[in-house]
This record gives sequence, C-alpha cells and structure tokens, in this order.
Amino acid sequence: MTFSLVARCMDTGMFGIAISSSSPAVAARCSWAKAAVGAVASQNITDPSLGPAALQLMEQGATASDALDQLSTTKHIEYRQLLAIDKHGTTSIYSGSNALGTVAELATENAASAGNLLASTSIPEAMIDAFHSASGHLGDRLITALSAALAAGGEAGPVHSAGLLLVDDVSWPVAELRCDWSASDCPIKNISTAWEVYKPKLADYTQRALDPTRAPSYGVPGDE
Repeated sequence: MTFSLVARCMDTGMFGIAISSSSPAVAARCSWAKAAVGAVASQNITDPSLGPAALQLMEQGATASDALDQLSTTKHIEYRQLLAIDKHGTTSIYSGSNALGTVAELATENAASAGNLLASTSIPEAMIDAFHSASGHLGDRLITALSAALAAGGEAGPVHSAGLLLVDDVSWPVAELRCDWSASDCPIKNISTAWEVYKPKLADYTQRALDPTRAPSYGVPGDE
C-alpha cells in the first residue's frame, strides 16, 4: 500500500525520502533519516521501530546491507519492507515474503525504490529512472520521482497521503513536508506545491535556528 524512494545527493551528501500511500500519514510512520548517516523507509504493515534501528546500526558503521541483514531476524520481519541508503550512497532493500499484493524493488547507487500493492512491477523502475534523469535540488528530484510513480500507475488504488523528508548537516530535518490525508486532492500534488513554497526558505529557516542575528527578515506582516 506504499511506494517510496530513499536517496542521497552525491554533490552535497544530503539524504531524502519521498513516499506515498493509500494509508493515512504514511510519512509519519515510515520515513526516517539522519544527517551524515543515511535514510530508511520502513513500510508494508509498518513497524516504525525498524527505521531508527537501521539508522543506529549505520551510525555505528554498518553498511545499508549490513543493517538490513542484522534486522532480518526481527520478529514478524516477513511482513515488512525496508529500504536503506548509507553515507556512501550504497543501497539495500528487504521485501518480506508476506508483503502485500504486487511487490517490486530496485536498488541503485545513491537511490533505491520499492513498493507493495502496486499497480504494476514497473513502479520502482519509473521512480529510479526519473530520479537519476532529473537535475537540481534533491527535493526537486524526489518530487519528480513521486510524480513519475503516479504517472506509471502508482498503487493499485488511489493514494491519500504523501511526504518529503530531507536531512542535511544539522541534527533536525531541513524539510519535512507531509500531506497526511486527502480524500479528493492528490497528496503528491499537495506535497509538490508545498515544496515549491518551502524550497526558497529552506536555507533561511536553518540560519534562523543556528544564528538569528545573521538571519534575514521573516517576511511576515509586522516584521521590519
């Protein structure tokens, strides 16, 4: 009931995740990333604890593949689908034997994609191809990948939630944009619109956190 992509920008080292699902609040339950460590998507009958567990293993020196291997003995792991990317851009995917519906995956350098209850097995390839063909900010490329998945058929049914998560060189996400439920509008389109508004402000928000005295004006009524 989910399709996603985890990725690393080879120029900046930024990590990101793009994800969408027919389930509510998919990004809140399935997206995990830590600056200078990696990114993980934990999906399909989700166990949210697996995302932080994989990141902790990678922070301790495990590769993406090692981390998922070490989690392969977790209780009920056969119901889970995990995607991981480490600080070197190495990727790994685990799809359990009890993953739902049509399941597909594709791992490449600096990006990996997988899904379940898909409209077709071509969805991860469509996401990977779109990501690697796109240019610009990592967020732009992740949005492009989500849109490509939707154009290729997406899930077997309509999607209702989506998210974009980005981490860079600070301890908090530099962008965490979510549409937790939309019954009528496309959540991926909503995330894309939110990203276009947020992207020009991303560096300013980081600067305000690090040193407000050097930050630009807030650009809101009453701010002089």
